[in-house]
Amino acid sequence: MTGLKFKVTTLGCRTNQYESQAYIDQLLAMGYTKASESEEADLCIVNTCTVTETADTSSKQVIRQLVKKNPHTQVIVTGCAAEKNPEAFQKMPGVLRVVSNKEKEQLLPLAFPEEDWAEFAIKQFEAHTRAFVKIQDGCNSYCTYCIIPYVRGRSRSRRVDAIVEEVKTLIANGFKEIVLTGINIGDFDGAPEEGELPTRLSDLVKIIDRVEGIERLRISSIDPDEVDDDLMDAVINGRSTCHSLHIVLQSGSNVILKRMNRKYTSQMFSQAVEKMKTASKDFTFTTDVIVGFPGETEEDFADTLALMEQVQFAKVHMFPYSRREKTRAALYPNQVSSEVIHDRKRKVLELAEQTSFLLRQEYVGRTMKVLLESSEKEEKTFSGHTENFLPVFVEGEGLSSNQIVSVKLVENTPNGLKGIIV
Repeated sequence: MTGLKFKVTTLGCRTNQYESQAYIDQLLAMGYTKASESEEADLCIVNTCTVTETADTSSKQVIRQLVKKNPHTQVIVTGCAAEKNPEAFQKMPGVLRVVSNKEKEQLLPLAFPEEDWAEFAIKQFEAHTRAFVKIQDGCNSYCTYCIIPYVRGRSRSRRVDAIVEEVKTLIANGFKEIVLTGINIGDFDGAPEEGELPTRLSDLVKIIDRVEGIERLRISSIDPDEVDDDLMDAVINGRSTCHSLHIVLQSGSNVILKRMNRKYTSQMFSQAVEKMKTASKDFTFTTDVIVGFPGETEEDFADTLALMEQVQFAKVHMFPYSRREKTRAALYPNQVSSEVIHDRKRKVLELAEQTSFLLRQEYVGRTMKVLLESSEKEEKTFSGHTENFLPVFVEGEGLSSNQIVSVKLVENTPNGLKGIIV
């Protein structure tokens, strides 16, 4: 296989990013080399997404562009968009095979069974200073707007020993920050065998926190009803656990949350935030918000804006509602017009900028540890994040990515804090 070139293209979530990295590691171990943008690849893998209609369209556009730029390549397509409509992708010119999500970890052995492929696991995380480690897949929640349980399947977890070994390998390869990710990691149970007790997420956090050499440990995304006392203890009192959480909101309206089939109320969300902030005054939060869900009134939307003002999120991921076939919400009456969705999207993004700026302002004058992530070589400026996920920009000689430095935060800007190396 030496000399053959490949490209892997990823759309969507961190779980997809993890899986794509596993393909890259398998291909490199087999002697493939990564093709540059200008080089033609012998093999292209596209890991698709279907969380919105735009993601569906983007997945197909990516394949068309790859085939156009790599006319002699073999394309293997996988991921959620391909799972939802495999026939549409199989008919596309240049596509060799469509692999289901259920068979995702066997993608390369299925496509090329004559080869002795390495284990599906990651040893590095290219172009990243933080490494995502997949601990769980699938979802049992069946929120009324979401197609993911239909394309990813029921929740299933990885074994703890496999996760720990992967974390140790990543740390040995120089990674300082590990992010535990999955489709719904609150469902993590450690895949217990008969007679074994399940391993809860809080237990896993404590186990990984004890791994020698780890400097930062994050949880990627969790629902507010899953932030119990045990998880709070693991995060607040951990040696390397970051005091920042991505807690999913979606809506500040209890009426809309119920129609979404979410398992919590806005009050439960606020309580989870307050518990963490009381335990650690520097604790920060990021979140997801959906605007324009069917039946969302101006009052419902106002509830979302009010909660955003109350929490002051470090970052808000905003999603305009996207109607997905086979979901219950697609059949709901009172679908919100595109004009109203666009207006609410604008208001959420504007408020998110304002409140995150106010949050950062409180840290001007402080000295904090920053993990440097990327640089603009011409200006010798590095961007990075504090432990509690505040964006920071620093300038200096002799700096490099994947370096943790002490930074005095001297100025707040719309894009993040500016600092100087201490």
